[in-house]
Amino acid sequence: METAIIKIGNSKGLRLSKTVLEKYNIKDKVEMILEKGQIILKPIDTPRKNWEKAFKEMNANDDDKLLFDDVFDDENFDEWN
Repeated sequence: METAIIKIGNSKGLRLSKTVLEKYNIKDKVEMILEKGQIILKPIDTPRKNWEKAFKEMNANDDDKLLFDDVFDDENFDEWN
């Protein structure tokens, strides 16, 4: 299927027909995969899909620790008032 690239402000975009959007269940976002000279648009059906499983695996592997403390030793909360 051939489609035109259109100007959107300072950028350019791709317009998808209502038929394509409905057929592939595309809502607000797609995943864009750049692979071997091709651009693949893949519908995102459920944001954060499988995150719960990944978090459980991280916890089981003891890999869910903070990379740095929430509060630094020299943190000055007065400056935020």
